[in-house]
Amino acid sequence: MKRLVGFLSALMLLACSGGYSFTGGDVGEAKSISIQRFDNLAPLVNPKLSQQFTETLQQVMVRQTPLSLVRADGDLDFSGAITSYEVRSEAPGANDQVAQSRLTVTVRVRYQNRLDADKDFEQSFTVYRNFPASSDLSSVEDALVDEIVQELAEKIFNRSLVNW
Repeated sequence: MKRLVGFLSALMLLACSGGYSFTGGDVGEAKSISIQRFDNLAPLVNPKLSQQFTETLQQVMVRQTPLSLVRADGDLDFSGAITSYEVRSEAPGANDQVAQSRLTVTVRVRYQNRLDADKDFEQSFTVYRNFPASSDLSSVEDALVDEIVQELAEKIFNRSLVNW
């Protein structure tokens, strides 16, 4: 048991001393990160989505990297907008009834690495969740949005710092 604790302590020390995190994210020589508010420009607006997405992205980046979150001009900077929030019928069911509906969210992200411009990108990320068409969107929306926002943040983390 003492060996395991010693090994884990050494591993943590090693991880904190370099530009890598336990999740495999490579921050290079970066010390800070800034994440601007992602405004909701979608035709259909969920009033909580902008703040929820921005805060979740900040939490994922801070939790999975050794970077300090700053208001602006971080070594790594994220900005963008929510460009789509839509609900549509997806799967046909029996008797020409719709069996499932789909909630889809798309976010456009601009990533700037001020220490290595070759890593900069601008890209849209889309995540959806299906739900029974018999359910009212308002009854499932909060849970679906939580899942979608978390997955979007993880995709952005992976694209920017893990290069997946």
